Amino acid sequence: MNRTAEVERKTAETHITVKVNLDGSGQSSLQTGIGFFDHMLDQIARHAMLDLHVHAVGDLHVDGHHTVEDVGIALGQAVHQAVGDKKGIRRYGHAYVPLDEALSRAVIDFSGRPGLVMNLPFKSGMIGTFDSQLTHEFFQGFVNHAFVTLHIDNLRGENAHHQAETVFKAFARALRSAVESDPRSAGAIPSTKGTL
Repeated sequence: MNRTAEVERKTAETHITVKVNLDGSGQSSLQTGIGFFDHMLDQIARHAMLDLHVHAVGDLHVDGHHTVEDVGIALGQAVHQAVGDKKGIRRYGHAYVPLDEALSRAVIDFSGRPGLVMNLPFKSGMIGTFDSQLTHEFFQGFVNHAFVTLHIDNLRGENAHHQAETVFKAFARALRSAVESDPRSAGAIPSTKGTL
């Protein structure tokens, strides 16, 4: 099964290309113009064990909002396309990830229903040139277009870089678990409704 997708999103504010291979090896090629955001996208690729290419040109002279949100949208669209009919996947995934004093939890459900609940009390507004509030915009864009339910909680942390990194890593690990093939499901859709 070829679980790959390529999405191009072009608006008056951004031009974004995302390519994803859900059965990759964690390789990434990332260029968004926001260094810390590239670092977080790299965490997704490495820890979800997916190959990820992101090229984004956005109105960074305004701020990073449109670029980060639209990358989330395009990534959500790509994951939705790549996962296909969801036959044989585990559907659910969860992970706890620590980094020094920080600890975060992510729980995801490929439910077909977009929903995001986040509890992320950042200790700093900016992480390098990345506005920490844009973490929510990225994940909101992702869930709306991947059609997943996602709960993210930063359980503790004093350093905003650590807080964000545990969030992105936990999300990646949960995503990896959810899209993995379940050898016991025999290619069935993991729902009593028969569809997701």
